[in-house]
Amino acid sequence: MTLKRVFALVPGLGALTLAACSTVTSITSIAQKDEPQPTLAGTYLAANFAAAEGDVKAASNFYANTLKDDPDNEDLLARTFLYAAESGNIDQASALSDRVLTQDPTNRPAHLVREMSAMQKKDYAAVLKEVAEPNPIAFAALTNDVIEAWAHAGLHDTDGALHALDALSQQRGVDGLRLMHKALILEYSGRDKDAEAAYREAIAFTGMGPRAADAFGRFLRRHGRADEAKAIYTKSLSESPGNPVAAAALREIAANKSTAPLVASPAEGAAEALFGIAASLNDQRSADVAILYLNLTLYLHPDFDLARVLLANHYETLRKFDLANSLYGGIGSSSPYYVMTQVQAAINDGRMDKPEMGATKLKALSAQQPKDLDVWTALGDLYRSGDHYVEAASAYDKAIAVLPDGDRRLVGLYYARGVSRGNSNRWNDAEKDFQSALKINPDRADVLNYLGYSWVERGQHLDEAVAMLEKAHALRPLDGFIADSVGWAYYRLGRYQDAARALEEAVQLAPGAPDVNDHLGDAYWRVGRKTDARFQWQHALALQPDAKQKPVIERKLQFGLDEVSASGQ
Repeated sequence: MTLKRVFALVPGLGALTLAACSTVTSITSIAQKDEPQPTLAGTYLAANFAAAEGDVKAASNFYANTLKDDPDNEDLLARTFLYAAESGNIDQASALSDRVLTQDPTNRPAHLVREMSAMQKKDYAAVLKEVAEPNPIAFAALTNDVIEAWAHAGLHDTDGALHALDALSQQRGVDGLRLMHKALILEYSGRDKDAEAAYREAIAFTGMGPRAADAFGRFLRRHGRADEAKAIYTKSLSESPGNPVAAAALREIAANKSTAPLVASPAEGAAEALFGIAASLNDQRSADVAILYLNLTLYLHPDFDLARVLLANHYETLRKFDLANSLYGGIGSSSPYYVMTQVQAAINDGRMDKPEMGATKLKALSAQQPKDLDVWTALGDLYRSGDHYVEAASAYDKAIAVLPDGDRRLVGLYYARGVSRGNSNRWNDAEKDFQSALKINPDRADVLNYLGYSWVERGQHLDEAVAMLEKAHALRPLDGFIADSVGWAYYRLGRYQDAARALEEAVQLAPGAPDVNDHLGDAYWRVGRKTDARFQWQHALALQPDAKQKPVIERKLQFGLDEVSASGQ
């Protein structure tokens, strides 16, 4: 199961207003009176740079060091607090929260950090005092209500907890969260009959969502009802194929293993709430808030692996792959998420130009999981991205062997292996792979394009190749590279007017591609538009073509196409 599908394992919430979570402004110029002294300027500028780059951990460290030497600077205090919280250093943020609230009593993140610090210390009375202040912003009120409920649960005031949850019924789109936490609190409080009814009500409302299914499945297993739990997990797995939690639970049931409740303490309950809210914040505007909530989640419940996965995904969106991998590194081998996160960490290694490190991870993982499709596919992709085509084809062999004949997932694997074989001097085998892919899915545009273009380049099956390329273009009319393939096929067939028209369209769709502009220049030359041809070649040269293409374009500019023996022409 891939990480994209894992994110379906969290409960959804309706749209919420995020204004209550506004904190300090983004990194901008600061008034002269607030600037650090010159001796601090280097550290301060380093902090600003790290913040602007989205490196919250580095920014937190730099701001903290600057604040030590300029402790009365209010702007530095606010920034140091914010980046400490967003980098997961909640103890440091908590130590600063009183000072932040002294200068800004409405600072919502500071209140939230103080609430979670008290929750972690089991000081439930302090939590209740913190959330007692009414907040007109729906998002803040939602968080406060569910945290208040778990604080009451910590004080063994179940009725008070349920009353706090009832306040959520006044907000739209949060009934799933309310019903889920009602069931969790009733189970925590030992009111098993009411808890079971609440779980059934939650599932009836939200459907067999994996989080609710796991909570209820654990409840049933703990009460000696393994067969009923098995039915719950089986249904969840059928609705979310590949769900690693359900698959692991079914293995544990078969082995007659015991289990813990999904939530075993008020701190874990609050963590579950923060996680659920963070999971609903999908737009870029809310990324900072989601990161803050997820770091607080892990502060309260360090073993919450799905929260680690979601936080890592946010860091990947920010292209902070090292931060993502540090989170994946905290997921143990016994976790249902271990294999998929190791695969993702290896992919991130490739993104950080460390393909050997990624390949090492995946080869070690393949020894443990020799039948895991995602492991072999990722290894093949990693090798292929580094032009190690022989090794890539071998990895794809293993992935293909896992799947039954006719499985639609084979289409992408046949295509990837075909590309790898074609680039390792095994064209006949590559051709068979592309044809096998099209036999399963005759409308796969990228396969039609690759095979058709390859045939054109080789001067083989030209009529069939053109038909393939025209079909691919019809399937993906906005793909400039497929439009280029069509135009180049016309060119190779001597249909220069058709080629010029098709390649003009291709340049409009992919204006930054040097090879597409080069092709259009060639077509213009053949139809007598030599000035236009030279313009396109100059443009292609400005777009930094590869080392093989560049000297050919330079010679065409100097001598003209007729005097140049270009590859394939």
